[in-house]
Amino acid sequence: MATVIIDGGSIIVEFGPWERFFAGRARHIIPLAAVREAVATGQPLRVPRGARSGLAVSGHTKIGVWGLYGGPRQLVSVNRHLPGLRLLLDRAGSGGEFDEVVISVPGADRLAETIRATAA
Repeated sequence: MATVIIDGGSIIVEFGPWERFFAGRARHIIPLAAVREAVATGQPLRVPRGARSGLAVSGHTKIGVWGLYGGPRQLVSVNRHLPGLRLLLDRAGSGGEFDEVVISVPGADRLAETIRATAA
């Protein structure tokens, strides 16, 4: 399971050992200044759209990169057992790689509030 850490002016997403293979990275660092919106979602499996590179187990888990050929490019690690944290990003300000990051984490609503308060 991925973890989300707020450290200074950054959000650090650390992927678990088996998630790293599908996400294509061990961690992803997002500058707080690049976060346009942080929201919690009770159904994170519905957020990823488009062509993907990664794992999709219907109704259970999605891990990888979505939106390869159009639409928002999303870094995703979600499952049906946990709420999701959805970060809408300024793509240029976040390194130019992703428009959104969607991660299943316990306490996603509190984490979204913390990010909104910290980024303000």
